[in-house]
Amino acid sequence: MAAPKLSITGLEKWFPSKSGPVQVLADINVELADNEFVSLVGASGCGKSTLLSIVAGLQDFDDGVVLIDGAPITGPGLDRGVVFQSYTLLPWLTAIENVEFALKAAGKSAGECRDIAREHIELVKLTRFADAYPAQLSGGMKQRVAIARALSYRPKMLLMDEPFGALDALTRHQMQELLTRIWEEHRLTVLFVTHDVEEAVYLSDRILAMSLHPGRISASFHVGLARPRTQDVISTADFIALQKDVLKAIRAGSQQAEELEA
Repeated sequence: MAAPKLSITGLEKWFPSKSGPVQVLADINVELADNEFVSLVGASGCGKSTLLSIVAGLQDFDDGVVLIDGAPITGPGLDRGVVFQSYTLLPWLTAIENVEFALKAAGKSAGECRDIAREHIELVKLTRFADAYPAQLSGGMKQRVAIARALSYRPKMLLMDEPFGALDALTRHQMQELLTRIWEEHRLTVLFVTHDVEEAVYLSDRILAMSLHPGRISASFHVGLARPRTQDVISTADFIALQKDVLKAIRAGSQQAEELEA
């Protein structure tokens, strides 16, 4: 059996507060296989984004082990591309220059930067807007640039935190289709945080539901829907049944937390 791309064992995370430390993540044990697409779902405050930030190397943790390809995470790195809900584009650079900027930081030559950036702008279907500034782009276009930038330096993993949460329904569906196409063509490991269960079922190979206070992995669901997927799959009986099961697990985790606090 192949070694996991990402391995998390016994992860614990506490935040300070006026009344004393508050545990936000407890005994997180997760493995992601190479090329696997895994979504984290759960109620607000369950620690989804905190867990992703730890994997990204943007937050530390208090106990446990986090490994990528068997090596411990010690901070941010080019082996992980990160896409947030906010587009984090530099407003004084064009779309293609935003991608080039990331590549320069990765040590690429000017010629390599331009060629790789052009390739990835084409990948996200933005060739006509390569020389547009962020202020001239729609929300969906900005997020395409952010995805192109994250993919441009060929990370081992793509970490996405509610990347489509601010988009309208039509643009959101278009971005979901774009992401599945890119993932199917380029095959990389994805950890995807979303509060939208329908989105999680549509995109994922596996869904991890989290309970809260503190955040734990409460359930795991294998998504056995055939690929490639289109939006038509959303109306199928298997899709709807799985969506209901995931929602039930999230509600159960929230209810358990409320009972403990009562």
